[in-house]
Amino acid sequence: MDSVLKITGKIIDALGNFCSLLMVLMIMNVFYDVIMRYFFNDVSIGMQELEWHLFAAMFMFGIAYTMKEDAHVRVDVFYDTLSANKQAWVNIFGSLVFALPITLVIFYYSCDYTFDAYQMGEGSADPGGLPHRWLVRSVIPIASFFLVLAIIHVLLVQVKILSTPAHSETGAQ
Repeated sequence: MDSVLKITGKIIDALGNFCSLLMVLMIMNVFYDVIMRYFFNDVSIGMQELEWHLFAAMFMFGIAYTMKEDAHVRVDVFYDTLSANKQAWVNIFGSLVFALPITLVIFYYSCDYTFDAYQMGEGSADPGGLPHRWLVRSVIPIASFFLVLAIIHVLLVQVKILSTPAHSETGAQ
């Protein structure tokens, strides 16, 4: 189990680093777009679309990293007061009942969605827009795959917490 945790952790951490790169590229793109628009009165539809594509990829891939790091939004009214074992049970329940099913549904339907865009050669409807819209659509199933990997990672971490004697019901962490 430790080797699987290590491998999945490294893959998802690399994905988090990739999100950082996407963020830098997006910032550079926005900077270029602003400079060109306000100083040279030149607007590029393709660059504006690229901003949204980079943002979408950064956001979608970032979900898996956020899940792995337990940095997602949660209503912690009761959760923080629970013992480590009870928190682990809550995390397992939430992962299996809420996160995994919706992620699998999104993955299933997004594969056809992406393939259809690829088959028809879908591109931007705007003149000067980006071709190959299937590339940005492919982010959805790929990100869903990584999110399933992150959910597996979270589940294994929680099982490890439950199987570790140091985490008793008294709340010792």
